[in-house]
Amino acid sequence: MKKSLIYFLTMTFMVVVASCSSDSEEDLVPTDDDPTNGTVTYEDNISSLIGGSCLGCHSSPPTNGAPFSLTTFSDVESRASGILTAISRQTGEPRAMPPGGRLPQSTIDLVDAWIDQGTPEN
Repeated sequence: MKKSLIYFLTMTFMVVVASCSSDSEEDLVPTDDDPTNGTVTYEDNISSLIGGSCLGCHSSPPTNGAPFSLTTFSDVESRASGILTAISRQTGEPRAMPPGGRLPQSTIDLVDAWIDQGTPEN
């Protein structure tokens, strides 16, 4: 009985390992899939990011010592480069935002692309 169980577990492990491998280069190389289709707008991309990561403190009125509000497009647009600087800092650096930890690089890249495209609203 014990040998059968060991054999079964070994074979199961081998099947799982074999199924996790891939010979397809498409699976290994990042694709150019871009959910924004190259266009980043405040309405479609940035507003939800600000809502989820910034409005806890940068609401109207600001709380937790935040010096300004980020509740409108105008608020965010006028501070876009400062926002990019703050979210690009490493966790623990002075004025790194958000205080709970650095945002994913893909999010930072999205804000950077929005600024590069002239901060379009919609």
